Amino acid sequence: MDYQEALAFLQEASKFGMNLGLERIKELLKRLGDPQACGIKYVHVGGTNGKGSTAAFVASILQAAGFKVGFFSSPHLHSYCERMKINWLDITEDRVADLLSSIKPYLAAMVADGFEPPTEFEISTVVAFCYFAQENVDWVVLEVGLGGELDATNVIVPEVSIITNVALDHVAQLGKSIEAIAKTKAGIIKENQPVISGVTGVAEKIIKERVNDLKAPLYLAGRDFCWQIFEQNLAFQVFSCSFGQKKLENLKINFLGRHQVQNAALAVATAVLLNLSEDAIRKGLEQTKWPGRLEILCTKPLVLLDGAHNVHGMRSLSVALTDYWPNKKPVAVLSMLGDKDRENALAVILPHLSHAVITRPPSTRAKKWDKLADICRAAQVPTEIEQDIKKACQIGLRLAKEKNEMLLVTGSLYMLAEARQYLPELLKEGNY
Repeated sequence: MDYQEALAFLQEASKFGMNLGLERIKELLKRLGDPQACGIKYVHVGGTNGKGSTAAFVASILQAAGFKVGFFSSPHLHSYCERMKINWLDITEDRVADLLSSIKPYLAAMVADGFEPPTEFEISTVVAFCYFAQENVDWVVLEVGLGGELDATNVIVPEVSIITNVALDHVAQLGKSIEAIAKTKAGIIKENQPVISGVTGVAEKIIKERVNDLKAPLYLAGRDFCWQIFEQNLAFQVFSCSFGQKKLENLKINFLGRHQVQNAALAVATAVLLNLSEDAIRKGLEQTKWPGRLEILCTKPLVLLDGAHNVHGMRSLSVALTDYWPNKKPVAVLSMLGDKDRENALAVILPHLSHAVITRPPSTRAKKWDKLADICRAAQVPTEIEQDIKKACQIGLRLAKEKNEMLLVTGSLYMLAEARQYLPELLKEGNY
């Protein structure tokens, strides 16, 4: 297979949708010689929000400490190759094609032997394990895809598990309560292996029960480590972080938003637990990049992109808008997938907006995407509907210019990724 054929093969596998469970991936890995169990050390990162950013911070710190670091996350923004990195270099298209070509006969043999076909995410996870094993990486930072206990990534024993937080999301797959979702996410905790977490409330109780059962040391934000923000501006944030007897002052991240400081603090606690140097922590934090999260794409006009796609994410975005732009009422290009809690998520962000442009996320899960307009109008927010994302961005830019306001693009990472490709061209041409 070439790269395009490999993507088509993955697309075909995606028809099996979300099918949680470990039997298929364990069988496929066994047939491939268990590449995930070849002496690589892992950090496993789960949670409802912030797991991608936290994983990125951890991977950058490990790299700054001199290790060869694999990184696996999903979904991607612009290219499938973004999902697998070694020392922040994306896997090449040719390598993806080669790996999938080598795995394909084992998949066919599995199905011939009566096993269910693995899902697209399971195949991608296996590709990542094979890639990292072949490249002899020292560490892999592995982001959970969905949930935890039955997620395809949950076939490793990590040096540290991180659970960023627990909120209501993917309720159809994970459960309709915080308790149920917390139990699922706690499934990545392994016996005697330490856990770093920012969970609170009921979720904290569930996590504590799990670590007690497994005799796993637990380090909680606010109890075992804490942080304080000293400076926030539109380029970076400076904070301190204390963990036990160790206090690190004047740490810097090139991210916006208080929630990103918490994500960074989870990474710092992990690094301290792994006995990484203060110099590596500082360098790693400052070198971390993670696009699409409170990303300022342009300053004149001001264009902000944020991948907030659920209630918890919208709350973090809302706080950031108040912190950084208290006098602004953005025009927003909005879309959300049909399986999200749209009404409650929009209820958080709509009071900040002067106008909304509703567009369709490029996903099979975009059901009744235009119903967002009804929610916006019910909240007295003037609203346009435009299915084409590029045209929606043009309308948003024009309205922002007319109102002398900022443009906010948010609600679906899939839509945001496409908008992020169109916006630089539109801004350069002034074609709006």
